[in-house]
Amino acid sequence: MENRIAYTGITFDDVLLEPAYSEVMPSEVDVSSRLTRNIPLNVPVVSSPMDTVTESDMAIALAQEGGIGIIHKNLSIEQQALQVDSVKRSEHGVIVDPVTLPPDAPVGEASRVMDERNIGGVPVTENGILKGILTSRDLRFLESKETRIADVMTKENLVTAPAETTLEEAQRILRENKVEKLLLVDELYQLKGLITIKDIDKNLRFPRASKDVRGRLRVGAAVGVFDFERAEALLAKGVDVLVVDSAHGHSGNVVETIREIKKRWEIDVVAGNVATRQGARDLIEAGVDAIKVGIGPGSICTTRIISGVGVPQLSAIANAAQAVEGTDVPIIADGGIRYSGDVVKALAAGAHTVMLGGLLAGLDESPGELILYQGRSFKQYRGMGSLGAMVKGSGERYRQKVSSDDAKPAAKKLVPEGVEGRVPFKGYLQGFLYQLIGGLRAGMGYVGVETISKLRSEARFIQVSGATVRENHPHDITITQESPNYSAESS
Repeated sequence: MENRIAYTGITFDDVLLEPAYSEVMPSEVDVSSRLTRNIPLNVPVVSSPMDTVTESDMAIALAQEGGIGIIHKNLSIEQQALQVDSVKRSEHGVIVDPVTLPPDAPVGEASRVMDERNIGGVPVTENGILKGILTSRDLRFLESKETRIADVMTKENLVTAPAETTLEEAQRILRENKVEKLLLVDELYQLKGLITIKDIDKNLRFPRASKDVRGRLRVGAAVGVFDFERAEALLAKGVDVLVVDSAHGHSGNVVETIREIKKRWEIDVVAGNVATRQGARDLIEAGVDAIKVGIGPGSICTTRIISGVGVPQLSAIANAAQAVEGTDVPIIADGGIRYSGDVVKALAAGAHTVMLGGLLAGLDESPGELILYQGRSFKQYRGMGSLGAMVKGSGERYRQKVSSDDAKPAAKKLVPEGVEGRVPFKGYLQGFLYQLIGGLRAGMGYVGVETISKLRSEARFIQVSGATVRENHPHDITITQESPNYSAESS
């Protein structure tokens, strides 16, 4: 038996980081990192593709703060693609493909388009030539939906600018003319783009937002093995990264899926989950752009108990970190993080970003149902390996698939690896993330490092005892007022 024990594994509570001489102020550290080979992030936080954690609201809010959200796949292909589209259309630099309508279209169609897209105006074009603009104000008092757009649109004194106009120039033009939309045209008066004052204001409000080259918020989406139809639909909506999501990423199906996606499309691919050096190496060889690490550390995951398989999370991160040495493939630490200090430890162990589920599930932006229980507010949170999530579609993630029109007989043929529950409601993402990143900044200050890359290379760990874990938390006191970044329920 002795020669079959590979090593002693450790996780977050088993260690502390050793403080070091520092001239680094927490407010001055650089917390930017990389999600993949090609996608930078201003904060190293990724939201998990879980159906009670990440849909468009969470993805938008997190991208505005500099992270990125991964839309879950417990949706139809069309629904998931629409979620991605909602994020990509929520904010722009220059809208290079604005929705347009012809002059002869009825205003009823314009009203429907504006409602569906949640926009306040539509440029009117004919054969690509700008003819006017129709806004919600033009429709306000119309009685007939059959009225032609040409009869009510604004066509005189349109505020336009050359296609190469910068956002700074656009801001000046919009404010001088007291309008909300700037139409970009070429020398033939062909519509080439649109800039809105709303997007300019968002640029000022969220200067660290995670954006693509067109000024749109970044977003990722999960796909299953061999789910190329889903991948194609997501790519058509502009998704920035695909996450091949499997409970056991070190498998032939995952490797084949990575290779096929990379062969068909130019898109960054994240894959996982793995927990060993060889697992990470095989995914690198398959062509991944980032590796997701974690087998069973999540608060709602029972994989280790049900299957007896797993690797303590800090050891899993260290294993993957050894595998990626000499490559430019980043690591995403997925699961087991309860406090901001765990984020610091995960990054120090070798991760480039952390993926959060339970910590985000209690926020207003998560799609989980809000529950009132004994006078307190909670939000629903469940693992993608829970029975409810598996019946809805995530069974494939755990290599279980049941075809049935009735959920009850289907459920009897599933072996769950997760649970369903609730977490306290915690308010909005912005305030939560401020505290989380504040903890990361504090940790980097104590260790004396200015960047996350230095944290990975210079931090030293101390292995601690159970008595130390008890000493770490508030003790010998009854807490009467909780801090915004610490809850006794999490300890």
